[in-house]
Amino acid sequence: MSKSFERYQKRKLISSYFSVVLSIALVLFLLGVLGLLVINTKKLADHFKEQVAITVFLKDNAKEVEISQLQKSLAMADYTREASFVSKDEAAEMHSKEIGENFLEYLGYNPLQNSIDLRLKADYVANDSIQMIAADLQNRSFVDEVSYDQPLISLLNENVRRMSFWILVASGVFTLIAVLLINSSIRLSVYSKRFIIKTMQMVGATKRFIRRPFIWKSVKLGMIGAVVAIIALVAGLYYLDQRFPQMQLLGEPETLGMLCLGIFAMGIVITYISTYIATQRFLNLRTDDLYY
Repeated sequence: MSKSFERYQKRKLISSYFSVVLSIALVLFLLGVLGLLVINTKKLADHFKEQVAITVFLKDNAKEVEISQLQKSLAMADYTREASFVSKDEAAEMHSKEIGENFLEYLGYNPLQNSIDLRLKADYVANDSIQMIAADLQNRSFVDEVSYDQPLISLLNENVRRMSFWILVASGVFTLIAVLLINSSIRLSVYSKRFIIKTMQMVGATKRFIRRPFIWKSVKLGMIGAVVAIIALVAGLYYLDQRFPQMQLLGEPETLGMLCLGIFAMGIVITYISTYIATQRFLNLRTDDLYY
């Protein structure tokens, strides 16, 4: 009879640990997915920013040496992602394709100018930065005009700020929910041992001595749950990367590594704090209150 009861207790204990690990793993996995969303949202915003072009129109009397030096200096600048020269003939050909007819035939000459299309790195796509760059380029004697779409840049930055704000709010809400869910699982696990906690306290054990095994056990469960969440997250990313290689989900292993470390650390920190609070609560209760 005693052996069957012991087996029942072991199965119950293993089931309790399994449910705690599973709940921690699921919550941390969702947090990892949210972290990936935040990272890729920034990448997406940077991608759109880097499509904004500044066109530097050159005077007809500009020398090839001056144009070549300007293009090289722009290519080496910290703010440049790409700088490409577009001749007036190439510009005319592209414009003819856009409008669907050869406008040179009835004009008799090419009114377009040689130009350099400049695309900036995402961090420099702001009106203040672009105005400084444009002013510097405009000071060159062979530059006729520096053109860019200022309203588009303002709208783009405003939308990116708004999107970042709401993603930050959503991240905060989901993180709070994750903490509450893990905390509930830990509290239920500690609650089942509340009489053991009070018995140890009644025979003279200190609060620190009583808390230590509970905290260490919960931290180990948190570490196991975090490892399970990381494996599931990496496996999901690998599958999606194989199906959609153009998304380059595994293109930044350093960022993915930092995210996995964050998930692992969060599993430890949340379980430690939750267990500390839960055990402290039962340590401070009177014996009669344990039955409610």
